[in-house]
Amino acid sequence: ALAVGDGPRGAPRGAARRRRMAAATRLLLAAALLQVAEASSAPATGGVPPSPGPCRSLEARVVAEAPGQCRELAGSAAAPALHAAGDGPSGSPWRRALAVGAAMGVLVALSGWRPPVAAAEEQQSLARGEEVFLGNCAACHAGGNNAVQPDKKLKKEALVEYGMYDVDRIKYQITNGKNAMPAFGERLPGSDIEDVAKYVMTQAEKGW
Repeated sequence: ALAVGDGPRGAPRGAARRRRMAAATRLLLAAALLQVAEASSAPATGGVPPSPGPCRSLEARVVAEAPGQCRELAGSAAAPALHAAGDGPSGSPWRRALAVGAAMGVLVALSGWRPPVAAAEEQQSLARGEEVFLGNCAACHAGGNNAVQPDKKLKKEALVEYGMYDVDRIKYQITNGKNAMPAFGERLPGSDIEDVAKYVMTQAEKGW
C-alpha cells in the first residue's frame, strides 16, 4: 500500500501550476521570436504603422482557442495592452517582443489554456496512468482508499496532510516503496511511474 507521507522533503509543487507555467513560457518565447523576426524583416515605413504580422496571427489564435474567461480578458484588457506595446514605428523590436510575449504569457497562465497537442499528450498520459493503476495499485487503493493504512488515503485531504500532494513525491514513493508497500522501481519503467503518479494527482483533485 502507498504509505502517504514517506516521500522526499521539499515544498509541494502543484502539477497544474507547472503545466500552466510551461505553456505560458512556450508561448512567451514563440511570441517574442515572431515579433523580433517581424520587426527585423520589415522595411522602414516612416510614420506608417507596421502591418499585422505573424505575431498578430498568434495573438488571434490564442484568443480564439482559449476558454471564455481568456477571451473576455483579452477583449477588455490584455489585447489593448498588446497593441499599445507593439504598435508604432519608434518602438524597439526587443521592447515590443518582450511586451507582447509577456502579456500573452500571463494571459495563458491565468486562463489555464494549453495547446491542443499538449492537451492530447496529457490525456494519453492519464489514460496510461489509469491502466497502470488498475493493474498494480487498485488492489490496495481502489477509489483512492488505502486497504492497509486507512488513514493514509490517496485523496487530496490526506495527501496534503501527509505532505504528498506532489507528483514528484508520489513518484518517489512508488519507485522506492515503504513499509507494507513494495517498491515498483524495478517492476515498472519510469514512464509508467510518471503516468500513474500524474493519474493519482488528477484523481485526487477530482475527488476520485
